[in-house]
Amino acid sequence: MKKILILLLITCVSLFAQKINIAVAANVSYAIDDLIKEFNKTNPNTKVVVTLGSSGKLTAQIKNGAPFDVFMSANMKYPDALYKDKIAMIKPIVYAQGSLAILSYKKRDFNLGINIITDEKIKKIAIANPKTAPYGKATIEALKNANLYEKVNNKFVYGESISQTVSYAITAADLGFIAKSSLYSPKMKMFEKDINWIDVDSRLYTPINQGIVILKKAESKSGAKAFYDFILSAEAKNIFKNFGYLVNE
Repeated sequence: MKKILILLLITCVSLFAQKINIAVAANVSYAIDDLIKEFNKTNPNTKVVVTLGSSGKLTAQIKNGAPFDVFMSANMKYPDALYKDKIAMIKPIVYAQGSLAILSYKKRDFNLGINIITDEKIKKIAIANPKTAPYGKATIEALKNANLYEKVNNKFVYGESISQTVSYAITAADLGFIAKSSLYSPKMKMFEKDINWIDVDSRLYTPINQGIVILKKAESKSGAKAFYDFILSAEAKNIFKNFGYLVNE
């Protein structure tokens, strides 16, 4: 009798529990744990499984049938393409706006602003791959608009995602162009503004509007819609703001 009750209990739990798979742009990796914790306060029976990567590579995986339910991109281009291909259920909507920063592991004199990258002491500059990472594309745009690209493009060290670029900026390069959100990670508290990092003038690049979509594979998953709605909620916006993003109030 005891075994039967245990089996019934397990069956009931499994009926109510739901797993959702979300593809998340690497720049959100620093905020995603806080987002999931907040989401699970009101959705305790929904298990959120996260796959991180560059938006371009995640999009390629989705197009090739990867079993994702929700896609949080670092731009609008990739979710727009998924919607046009009828892989996404609804038009993408902006959940946050990201921004660029320049990071140095060593203390620097940032009085020159972005022009510090032309210093002869700066031998290697980490940037995200502009072909697959929206923050890499924004970096190239900023450098061209600042008339610096031709002067420094031989110094580039490419990361396949913005999180890898952060790692390169700390371990393998003199400077790195990174997502500002990464600086709000507890692991990055040692880095100080105007000493280890500065903002990149937002006038130098197109706003990094980050889009979210629900994918067709989630059609029968209520948890996916609940997570999507949460990401657009006031609670989630507060978390994004805490990680340096801009949000629509």
